[in-house]
Amino acid sequence: AYVTQLCLLTMTNIGEKVVCLVAYHIFFMLFIWSYWKTIFTLPMNPSKEFHLSYSDKESLEREPRGESQQEVLRRAAKDLPIYTRTMSGAIRYCDRCHLVKPDRCHHCSVCDKCILKMDHHCPWVNNCVGFSNYKFFLLFLAYSLLYCLFIAATDLQYFIKFWTNGLPDTQAKFHIMFLFFAAAMFSVSLSSLFGYHCWLVSKNKSTLEVFRAPIFRHRTDKNGFSLGFSKNLRQVFGDEKKYWLLPVFSSLGDGCSFPTCLVNQDPEQASTPGGLNSTSKNENHLFPAKTLRDSQSHLLTDTPSWSETSAEAGKDKVGMSNPALTMENET
Repeated sequence: AYVTQLCLLTMTNIGEKVVCLVAYHIFFMLFIWSYWKTIFTLPMNPSKEFHLSYSDKESLEREPRGESQQEVLRRAAKDLPIYTRTMSGAIRYCDRCHLVKPDRCHHCSVCDKCILKMDHHCPWVNNCVGFSNYKFFLLFLAYSLLYCLFIAATDLQYFIKFWTNGLPDTQAKFHIMFLFFAAAMFSVSLSSLFGYHCWLVSKNKSTLEVFRAPIFRHRTDKNGFSLGFSKNLRQVFGDEKKYWLLPVFSSLGDGCSFPTCLVNQDPEQASTPGGLNSTSKNENHLFPAKTLRDSQSHLLTDTPSWSETSAEAGKDKVGMSNPALTMENET
């Protein structure tokens, strides 16, 4: 409708035709590319380090629910970069996938899998939006919005001529009216959705975390993963600005561990996130890097974000166990 009826048959200025056709196909290709990547990029699942061993599974099944099961989970998670808890303060465990949930990981009931940094399951792309394809999803929204705005803007003058009877009575009149209404309506809905996700990126939140704030060892903190606007943006889009507008993976980190703005971390956990810089028993703890280059994971080793000050001081007060803790299986 746009190429044939509007550009080729309705527009009379050759320069206008060329500019509109070139710009249209650029927006269209970027829209299709980001849409394709959003649909066909498989969501990332927790690595094998978070899965319970066979002996731990047996121990968990033998133990009665309560503190004894929590002790098994605490033992399995002691070397993992886990800082969030359930509402009751228990280790987050998925009884369907049989794994300790990494921070910001949730079980998708549609995919029946645990998804790293899950945002939501989107029926429009028939895929889970999470760590592996969140950047693609954002670009898909952005290019969809630009695509619709471009069509509405270039079609507007001919739409006005249609209502003022300034167009010849041809088949193109229907296409011009349809193009403007469709593009304008989609622009309104896309602008609100894109604006909402831009706000999420600026605050380093997921859709699920907006509805239920992450719970850390000592308290609930809705901004616990926010590191400031610049670092929040780079965590999704990466350090190299030349890749920001392209649907290629450039997000920072591994999806299993995230820096936080909290000063007092969980004293039960390792002092470094996932053993990334550890020289002790965490040396063999490897997490799959999914970045364009190794240096892109530097946010995960930011010293101010992972400070352990006062952790040992609070250890005696908090204690290593709590009889009131109960295991909760989140979905």
